[in-house]
Amino acid sequence: MAAINAKLVKELRDLTGAGIMDCKRALTETDGDIKKAIDVLREKGVAKAAKKSSRIAAEGLSEIKISGAKAVALEVNSETDFVAKNAEFQGLIDTLATHLLKEEPADVETALTQSLEGTGETVSEHITAAIAKIGEKISLRRFTVLHKNDDETFGAYLHMGGRIAALVKIKGGDADTAKDVAMHVAAIKPRYLTEKDIPEDVVAHEKDVLTKEALEEGKPANIVEKMIVGRLKKFFKEICLLDQPFVKDGDITVREFLKSKNAEASAFVRYEVGEGIEKKTENFADEVKAQMKQ
Repeated sequence: MAAINAKLVKELRDLTGAGIMDCKRALTETDGDIKKAIDVLREKGVAKAAKKSSRIAAEGLSEIKISGAKAVALEVNSETDFVAKNAEFQGLIDTLATHLLKEEPADVETALTQSLEGTGETVSEHITAAIAKIGEKISLRRFTVLHKNDDETFGAYLHMGGRIAALVKIKGGDADTAKDVAMHVAAIKPRYLTEKDIPEDVVAHEKDVLTKEALEEGKPANIVEKMIVGRLKKFFKEICLLDQPFVKDGDITVREFLKSKNAEASAFVRYEVGEGIEKKTENFADEVKAQMKQ
């Protein structure tokens, strides 16, 4: 049996990022064969990652990457905000962003099956390796790729270090105008660009809710219909980017701000980390103890 010395353990640790004892055990199991030891660690990493698959990952980071005429906004989730500050986690996000910009997969499921350039792994396998290394469930939750023409400009804004990411595309104007609109998107949280972009089921649901509210107020049925028209219009203005009061000047709408800059907005993306995910509340001390037992 080959001698498992500290130098060999360090070499394996540098290559994989695994813990010292995990590296020593893998080297012992493979009689000092580095390549086989890496495979052993990866196999064990997959097993560890599988155990973490049922956990809730509602923290993490959103990111924006722009390259020429393309831009991507993405959200990658982790279990804790501590990991979100981890340099390796941030490096993973950058790697994923680069891949998404280049390959433009149709959806997350497709992205996970694609080969990740320079790694010999699929995107899914690369994330699994990161889970084994970092020690938390990690998932690529969502992404959007935008394209622009020569007369269009991207605007990007990250709030709270990536807690919220806003990406916009405008025609005309300049980079400062685009960034101002991105900041508005981050702050005010529009859901749609214009009224015509609101899905019919969303309009129908809101109309139904407003109708029930009006009837419960004791309003006559013939009056309710007129009330609903006005209340729907107010609702549309609250959720549509171009009709919202501009965050830097509430006396004008975003549409009017853009017009003053000879610009028009054509698309936007807003990601807020963990929105819509039901978070599990745990006692912090118990959480640390649970991590230590793994």
